Amino acid sequence: MDPSLSVASSGSDSNGDGMSYWPGYSNIPAVCRATYLDWLAGGRRDATVNPGYMFLFFYGLERRFLVDQPPEDEKREIVAEVERLKAVFAQNYSVQRYLGEFLDIARIMAMGGLSLDDPALKQSILDNRSWELPFSLKFALGGMIAEGKAFDAEWLHLWLMCHPERRLRTPAERCSEEFKALFRLKFNALYPDGLKVRTPRKQLAMNYRAASSEFSCSVNLTAGEGKDIAVPDVSDLRSPIQKAQKIADEAMDELDKFSRYLGRNADGRGSIEAQALLPARLWGLFPSAELEGLREWARERVAAGGLVPALEVVSRLEGSSPEKLGKRQLTGAADALARIGFGMAPDPRFSLRAPRIDEPVVMFDLGETVEQLETVSPAYRAALFELALATFVAHSDSKIVEAERRALRDKVEAISGIGDPERKRLHANLTWYLEVAPDMSWLRSRLKEVDAEHHLTLRAAVVVIAHADSIIRSEEVACIEKIYKALGIDAGLVYADLHAGDAPDGPVRVRAAEPEAPGERIPAEPQSRGGALNAARIAAIRSDTERVSNVLGEIFAADDDAGDGAPREHALPTALPGLDSKHADLVTLLIQRDHWTLRGFADIAGEQGLLPSGALEAINEWAFQKFEEALLDEYDGYDVSPDIAGALRAEMAKEDS
Repeated sequence: MDPSLSVASSGSDSNGDGMSYWPGYSNIPAVCRATYLDWLAGGRRDATVNPGYMFLFFYGLERRFLVDQPPEDEKREIVAEVERLKAVFAQNYSVQRYLGEFLDIARIMAMGGLSLDDPALKQSILDNRSWELPFSLKFALGGMIAEGKAFDAEWLHLWLMCHPERRLRTPAERCSEEFKALFRLKFNALYPDGLKVRTPRKQLAMNYRAASSEFSCSVNLTAGEGKDIAVPDVSDLRSPIQKAQKIADEAMDELDKFSRYLGRNADGRGSIEAQALLPARLWGLFPSAELEGLREWARERVAAGGLVPALEVVSRLEGSSPEKLGKRQLTGAADALARIGFGMAPDPRFSLRAPRIDEPVVMFDLGETVEQLETVSPAYRAALFELALATFVAHSDSKIVEAERRALRDKVEAISGIGDPERKRLHANLTWYLEVAPDMSWLRSRLKEVDAEHHLTLRAAVVVIAHADSIIRSEEVACIEKIYKALGIDAGLVYADLHAGDAPDGPVRVRAAEPEAPGERIPAEPQSRGGALNAARIAAIRSDTERVSNVLGEIFAADDDAGDGAPREHALPTALPGLDSKHADLVTLLIQRDHWTLRGFADIAGEQGLLPSGALEAINEWAFQKFEEALLDEYDGYDVSPDIAGALRAEMAKEDS
């Protein structure tokens, strides 16, 4: 500061209109000098002035610390003052960047090193991340390697969070604490003794360029108790970051559903629905009083027999009573209960039909928490379908006797190829099928467009069920006739099919032998409109549960798969600012229907050259910005928002006209 330079009588340029980008006391106008002196006299606390006045002061501190090399106590005073100024101008990016870079090395020089256990150090490193690794992080990591120390989860997480090549999706930011905790749990499982890293050959050096641009200097620091160990430079190490990225990817995948829920419900942490979507291993770290209340309620309902109105279950989970029940709500309820160790039957992902709003569901104890209810064996799917048809037949005389119930329970116990958890689920579904009368009109609607191959498989499955107890009753025959009529098959084939199911292998007798004219041949057996069953086909149905599961699954999941290859009738015009052409084309396909399976979504994303997870994030983030809600909700695949789809289709219709 040159006292010979003129100063205005008052400092009236707090906006810094007369300040240059790199101001110097000697080259700013007199009114700016007066404003600067007033700011200094006021204790350097006024954050409303142009930050250039603060930088003018900081340039002096910077030079004093790095060029003049003052005593150690003065260095610490300078560090404290710069930290204070950084906090005063916390909203200014330039201040945070330049003062942060200075503090990054000044703290180490002033304190004689770093305290690796200091939470404030780790937070300051995170706050100061930019396009390259902060120097203090490189010094800390290099020092640990030089001293032979292993990295713990927190340091590897910090390294990844500051690395310029990190690939982090929304869950890592929106659920930062949960992400960090899950990262730590996964790291500790993989590296219980910490992660040892090889020593890089390159030594750490810092070339500091002053914020004033008037000087630069090299900073070389050492580690160890004797300050005599050269610090290696970790900047070019790839293996630790690859390991960290793999852990992070797994953690983000597990937090996807939880993150999307918070995207729709910013204040939803701790709610039953949010907690149900949080990975179970985090429940102890992020407890929820609401979830504990749900667990106690579930215990009481199971102890009382397990039959609970479906509306009560959904209302208990959502906090309000919906006007109608959809697949999304029921699937969400099943998932939420499974995550606290309770099951709900039927699960709409596998059942022939979901419960209506005035019908009950069956709650039961799973014996363990389950996070992937949608993963079941082919044997389970086939057995569930057979149980459904068996109870259709059992309900045919409007009365189910105890002997029939016992026979069906024994059937569940005899099923092979499933474990105890799936057996429990089958028993619960059987209870529901027996308790709730079947809907033949619903079955008819699902079967009316089934093709011939599926007809034969379904008919064979019905025959297997009918022969299960070795007794064919007239009521059962009448019920099977109803199923055949629903298929559009001649009901007269029922008796022939039932006979085929009980026939041994060998020639089929067409008619009794009797004398004929020489050379006359026995006529060929007439072909039925629906195709013929034979003992070989039925035996195959009995043994090949995976094939039964696949074929019958196609019949009763047709709604989920229809439309994956639907033609694109429109091209989205300028209605999608913020999306590139690939994502815009993907949205065009998505809004052609209201639901996509996981495989269907992955297929159409792949057709556009996009990864499913990345495409989902990009599209939903765009939708949040434009419509304040996600386009895709993940419930047994992906539900397409009808409001957004309708709005986009309306815009396309306007362009077409």
